[in-house]
Amino acid sequence: QVQLVESGGGLVQTGGSLRLSCAASVRTFTSYVMGWFRQAPGKEREFVAVINRSGGITRYADSVKGRFTISRDNAKNTVYLQMNSLKPEDTAVYYCAATGAVVVATTPTLYNYWGQGTQVTVSS
Repeated sequence: QVQLVESGGGLVQTGGSLRLSCAASVRTFTSYVMGWFRQAPGKEREFVAVINRSGGITRYADSVKGRFTISRDNAKNTVYLQMNSLKPEDTAVYYCAATGAVVVATTPTLYNYWGQGTQVTVSS
């Protein structure tokens, strides 16, 4: 069982930055590929970023490429999402997720464990 707790969301102006954290309660954090997803009101949950078990491979949605950075600290069982140059369209609930899959999965259905989400609101 993996428990995930996100933090770091909030209200920020356009162009601002936020850093999300996701702390995992699990013995073998390095067994899991970690992803960030987001869901805006009335929209489906969408992929944002993913990082492999060692942290050496990352993938991003085109909409956030160059602005967001995913990283992980395996010693702290934590994954991060640094979000820069935020736009109003980035407003959503952001979810951290974990999967035991080998590949860097971008599909939500491949993830077994989810956090409760943290709200990010970008004002124009």
